[in-house]
Amino acid sequence: MPRPIEAVIHVDALAHNLRRVRAATPDARVWAVVKADAYGHGIERAFAGLRGADGFALLDLTEAERLRALDWRGPVLLLEGAFEPRDLELCSRLDLWHVVHCAQQIDWLAAHKTQSPHRVFLKMNSGMNRLGFRPEAFRSAWVRLNALPQVGEVSLMTHFSDADGARGVDHQMAAFDAATHDLTGERSVSNSAATLRHGAALRSDWVRAGIVAYGSAPDFPDHDTAHWQLRPAMTLRTRLIAVQHLAKGDTVGYGSAFTAPAPMRIGIAACGYADGYPRHAGTGTPVLVEGTRTGTVGRVSMDMLAVDLTPVPQADTGSEVTLWGEGAAGSRLPIDEVARAAGTIGYELMCALAPRVHVRVAE
Repeated sequence: MPRPIEAVIHVDALAHNLRRVRAATPDARVWAVVKADAYGHGIERAFAGLRGADGFALLDLTEAERLRALDWRGPVLLLEGAFEPRDLELCSRLDLWHVVHCAQQIDWLAAHKTQSPHRVFLKMNSGMNRLGFRPEAFRSAWVRLNALPQVGEVSLMTHFSDADGARGVDHQMAAFDAATHDLTGERSVSNSAATLRHGAALRSDWVRAGIVAYGSAPDFPDHDTAHWQLRPAMTLRTRLIAVQHLAKGDTVGYGSAFTAPAPMRIGIAACGYADGYPRHAGTGTPVLVEGTRTGTVGRVSMDMLAVDLTPVPQADTGSEVTLWGEGAAGSRLPIDEVARAAGTIGYELMCALAPRVHVRVAE
């Protein structure tokens, strides 16, 4: 018998979340962002739920090849562009659109031999300070790209650093608008947080549905998934493989990090940090046992973790444990809550799912 832990991908939830993005920005086209193997969900598994998007955005050329192998003939955007000159050959062969964020990438395009001009997205560094041309250098890069026979349409792009928080997007939009107000080309400015929080108020011909597509609230804890009417696209579940009866003063796990304050029952679940569960998730990290909310106790081990069975007196060996996602009897545990208890974000938990965890698509 295989170990009882599994991850379940909910294709219908992916499609639902994509519809929520469209409702927030009805006049924009939508990129489904599938970088990092669709945020750990698997491109091939997620494709059916996301194929209603207008295009797919990612980083890796091999992932672009996988999308084309799925018979996707629509736009595919490389969010970091080419990493070396020969990448442009694959862009030509697979008809990939790509971001241009530095002068070197323009040099590579100028030397590239192609029969079909490339569609590029010129990226501005409007304050994120990762990739892109600074506003004062943006116009000259745009002029240079438009002069190249290797380039067809040039779109304009930036990325927000604070769309999920109090600072917001106004300071970056001001820089972007000032530098691009008289430049032609479609715009792509809105990430998940900007799409939900600012919607159609931002001029964004293309919005980028990243974490929102997978059912995590991009501005948690200001708003949760219920507020944005999102559904989890991944459930991580397992079962109890043992039950222990503790006396007052008994300790649990490595380092005796938890001491029972009174007699209690705990369950041992088949899940640990080698499965991708966060090791630093401390006592009280939420879990569902048979659909009832409870919490972890003690340290997470490589292959196991302990949960408090006080709220679930009927639980026993074999009972279902939901680490995040959809639980029993219509219950739900948002991944964002688990991530916050572990001092991280839902993105990391999705992407950290270990290869040894069996993954299946919900029927």
